[in-house]
Amino acid sequence: MQRICLFPGTFDPVTFGHTDVIDRAIDLFDELIIGIGVNAGKQPMYSVEQRVAWIKEIYKDQPKIKVASYEGLTVNFCKKVNAQFILRGIRYVSDFEYEKAIADMNRMMDDSIETIFLTCSPRYSTVASTLVRDVIRNGGDASQFVPEPVLKTIRNA
Repeated sequence: MQRICLFPGTFDPVTFGHTDVIDRAIDLFDELIIGIGVNAGKQPMYSVEQRVAWIKEIYKDQPKIKVASYEGLTVNFCKKVNAQFILRGIRYVSDFEYEKAIADMNRMMDDSIETIFLTCSPRYSTVASTLVRDVIRNGGDASQFVPEPVLKTIRNA
């Protein structure tokens, strides 16, 4: 049986924090699906299409990486793509408490899907999309926070 994992998030924008977790998870699974969750209640800075394009560009040479967008419950999307695992990145203890609550809810909805937590590398522990968006909105240099495809988009905006 193939080990298929979903890494859900908004990825608005994709940061080195995200790619750090993805890069370290690749060897753990046969397929890693980057799932861009669409939340009708949130207004993202970048379109879903843009975020999908970034991930496809960043991982164009990595056949194990797939990308898709989805709406609704993450466990339902896992069933749709046959993912037995959900990957979540942890930066701080507070992240773990929040993520564990979500993992527990997901387990109560479907106990066949296991959540895997990976801590991010210390150098990326402060890189959060929310903070990166503030840097971008205020004309700051985001080059130390985002991969080249994202940087190109920002510079061309």
